[in-house]
Amino acid sequence: MNRRAFLTGALANLSALILPSAFAARATLTPAQSRTFRAWIVRIVGAQLNAGPSPRWVHRDCAGLVRYAVAETLREHDARWVRAAGLGHAPMPPALDLDPAQQSLRHAWQLADGSTSAYAGALELVQENARRVARDCNLAQPADLLFFDQGDAQHLMVWMGSYIAYHTGADPTPTDNGLRAVRLGELARWPDTRWQPVAHNPNFAGVFRFNFLSA
Repeated sequence: MNRRAFLTGALANLSALILPSAFAARATLTPAQSRTFRAWIVRIVGAQLNAGPSPRWVHRDCAGLVRYAVAETLREHDARWVRAAGLGHAPMPPALDLDPAQQSLRHAWQLADGSTSAYAGALELVQENARRVARDCNLAQPADLLFFDQGDAQHLMVWMGSYIAYHTGADPTPTDNGLRAVRLGELARWPDTRWQPVAHNPNFAGVFRFNFLSA
């Protein structure tokens, strides 16, 4: 074995021991948990649309809506949480019953440098924490993300099953909290074609799915 091959092998063995946990395999949800996760996302985002933004939701923009919905989905949903979340008396999805590794996903978004953070912007949410499914919205499942890249800015929308939800990113006013709900057909005919979720729109990157979902 020459010196270069020896050093390469030694470094590979060493890095396997010392690389930070951010580079390790990420926790995933089981297929059953993934389906329940989707139900919770729809419930929580729907509550923001119906009752207005929760006081617990900070950084109110498109990526902030995604981070908030995921964090609230992965936390314990006891009676106190239900009251604080403003979900009323409607039936709740079943409990997720997460193990500690799965619970750690709640505020641990992967960043481009390999570290983790409670904060990640729209671009890192899809590039580092999701996988591209398709550019066909008919293949989207609830809690999947629609990602638009406008060059100098990126935008996320949440697929809710029968409609699409998003935050405009604009500062709230007394009459507009920035939240929107729109049907796919309506968005496909949007006057500003940059926001049409169709294959021939170069600004529509496609449908993305969280890496920790297995179904």
